[in-house]
Amino acid sequence: MEAATAVETIQREMTVFARRARASAGRLHPELSLVSYTLLGHLEERDGCRATDLAAHYALDKSTVSRQVAALERAGLVERRQDPEDHRVQLLHLSAAGRHILGQVTVSRRAAVGERLAEWSREDLERFAGYLVRYNAWPGPSEGS
Repeated sequence: MEAATAVETIQREMTVFARRARASAGRLHPELSLVSYTLLGHLEERDGCRATDLAAHYALDKSTVSRQVAALERAGLVERRQDPEDHRVQLLHLSAAGRHILGQVTVSRRAAVGERLAEWSREDLERFAGYLVRYNAWPGPSEGS
């Protein structure tokens, strides 16, 4: 397969992957979109952060993140706390309810992915995991290019 054909195939398959992920998000927890799940996961991983940090990390517009965070706050999944190092800054943290729902959805998603990959060999799983990590680690085009 030529490199250009392989890149086209990868792009097409990643689009299918993203569409399926979005569709399954609603089935696993109707109130928790894929974006919301991702933001909650990031807050858990970082033990809280600023909304601007979320926007920068996911290359999202600040207004998009603001709407998502507002919805998560209304649902009681996220709470704001004052930054102990800079009292002018508000940090977002998972609430107890947010931590609980994130845990439930994570278990469901892992089971769904595990089921889909059940027939894969350990070597294939490790290779696939490594490729995904490598792909997602790319810092993006440098400024000015």
